[in-house]
Amino acid sequence: MHRPNLGLVLEGGAMRGLYTAGVLDVFLEQGIAVDGVIGVSAGTVHGVSYVSGQHGRSIRYYEKYRSDKRFMGLYPLLTTGDIVDKTFCYEDIPWRLDPFDNDAFVKAGTPFYVTCTNVETGKAEYIRCTDFKGTDAMEYLRAGASMPLVSRIVEVGGKKLLDGGVADPIPLAAFRRMGYERNIVVLTRPAGYRKKPASPLPFQAVYHSYPAFVQAMADRHAVYNREVAAAECGAADGSVLLLRPSTDLNISRTERSVQKLRQLYELGRSDTLARLGELKHFCQK
Repeated sequence: MHRPNLGLVLEGGAMRGLYTAGVLDVFLEQGIAVDGVIGVSAGTVHGVSYVSGQHGRSIRYYEKYRSDKRFMGLYPLLTTGDIVDKTFCYEDIPWRLDPFDNDAFVKAGTPFYVTCTNVETGKAEYIRCTDFKGTDAMEYLRAGASMPLVSRIVEVGGKKLLDGGVADPIPLAAFRRMGYERNIVVLTRPAGYRKKPASPLPFQAVYHSYPAFVQAMADRHAVYNREVAAAECGAADGSVLLLRPSTDLNISRTERSVQKLRQLYELGRSDTLARLGELKHFCQK
């Protein structure tokens, strides 16, 4: 009997992604495997360590390096043009300070997709990454997590890219089109959250040469809210298992408190453990 493909869809949210890190560490502890992973922004950053089987890596390096001025904040923004330092976060940490196990990632063979927004078209691009050495995969990962207004446009593969959360913040529909009929969806906002419209003025000023991207930013709240509703409908009809924070810890996208980040990680763990039986049953359907 054919078992429908099981996908894992990971929302972004910058520092709120530590919730996802907690969820995924429980997955590793419990041997919960999926047939494919698609992520957005911080979702992909934590998702790679899940595919490579590196339990605890995300919370470990976040706790160790979040207070480093190069990690995220005003210093890298003023000195490099990016709120996240490219060299420190996408070279030093994954290859030297807390090495990413690329060999294990490749050996796993799990289809892994990074969602980016094409600045010229305003549309989402879903980039499959199979190997992070000797390829552009790390640049795609960085592009997909490069927040507008506080990051330079990343040019890779002949395209101009930024944060995937602009065009497709919860790529459930995209993964369904790829053949993943059942999906675990991990969100980083609690139930009831809906995104409100943002002022278009900063985006019009900075991205005036890219009108499709400006329009995508203007539509972002509506797209997000529609995609949350679609995930909730999937949870109701049994095609989606939805995991999201059971309480709002008021973590900002650029949260600096390591204690708060640990609390969010632990919330991801406890929420997942509380639904472990349901989760395992869903994976075995």
